Amino acid sequence: MSFTQFNLDSRLLPAITRAGYVTPTPIQVAAIPPAMAGKDIIATAQTGTGKTAAFVLPILHRLLAGGRGAARALIITPTRELAEQIHDSIRLFGAGTGLRSATIYGGVGAAPQIQALRNGVEILVACPGRLLDHIGQRHAQLGGLEILVLDEADRMLDMGFLPDVRRILSHVPQKRQTMLFSATFAPEIEQLAAEALSQPQRIAIGLALPAPTVSHALFPVAPHLKTHLLVALLQQTDTDLALIFTRTKHRARRLAEQIQRAGYSVTSLHSDRTQSQRQHALDGFKKGDYQIMVATDIAARGLDVENVSHVINYDMPDSPDAYIHRIGRTGRAERTGDAFTLVTPADEETVRLLEKIMGQRLPRQRLDGFDYKAPSPTEPRPEARARSKGKPFRVRHKV
Repeated sequence: MSFTQFNLDSRLLPAITRAGYVTPTPIQVAAIPPAMAGKDIIATAQTGTGKTAAFVLPILHRLLAGGRGAARALIITPTRELAEQIHDSIRLFGAGTGLRSATIYGGVGAAPQIQALRNGVEILVACPGRLLDHIGQRHAQLGGLEILVLDEADRMLDMGFLPDVRRILSHVPQKRQTMLFSATFAPEIEQLAAEALSQPQRIAIGLALPAPTVSHALFPVAPHLKTHLLVALLQQTDTDLALIFTRTKHRARRLAEQIQRAGYSVTSLHSDRTQSQRQHALDGFKKGDYQIMVATDIAARGLDVENVSHVINYDMPDSPDAYIHRIGRTGRAERTGDAFTLVTPADEETVRLLEKIMGQRLPRQRLDGFDYKAPSPTEPRPEARARSKGKPFRVRHKV
């Protein structure tokens, strides 16, 4: 099948060709026809499956047939990075059509967003909080909205945005087309879908397995030796760009400092950084100014950087789905990539579940020359333990 068989507006086809799109992905094959027919859609799809084009192309197709100047389509997404990437897709596919779009999110000045809203745009790509601010100040008028997309609804649930999404729903026309995309469907997402959609068509593409171009390796290690092992891995590995994931923003910041002290050019991406700092980090990483980026899972969704040769999970992700999202940042566009994961005894249950889903046992590796028996700084060395064996602890009180 080719994109010409969707009968999209002919003005979109040159941009699709320039973007190198030839054969639609499964989510595009399943979602584009009902979306073009105006049906509500609930779709289970992962980042990296082509789902952005699955809703952007039908939106552009429909808007080309109507008026200009008012907000007719709204795409709600959980993060600023994802909003910008969706916006890039709209500009890519909508080049030459005259359709205008704007991004709305916090962490940056509101004045350019207000000016864009005053000038008139047909498509808004927004994060919930800042959009509600503009609605409350009467900068954003959604009375003419025809299409609503709720993208990565499971992430919006995780980030606590569902109350804001419900408030936004109260400001949009009830008669509209709504498309909801989510990798997983918790009861809260099912309830949101029941409230927001009318007789939706369900599309389930299934869990996207990692690309066959990615090689996997687990590195068992004691928790107190993780940073030492990570630096040793970096020293013994030939990398282009390496993306390292941690579970928390505090650990991402601290780990970046430790890697920098080891002599590497490194940046970080997490929620404590301002939008300008995050954009600077991402741009520098893409250009190769930084060889390593340490990030929380905010970077795992939709991040598209060429030449990432290695993804390293400093912390084991909390689910197989998160693992697949993370390592999807390497092995892209038929390039090969490596996924290294540092695992502690506490991670074994998640590892077993991941191996069950992937249908294979992931190889365990040990790094030659690394001292896996080094004691924790908080525990006595072996000779000290031997001297104190069998002796009661004594607490000294100062007088």
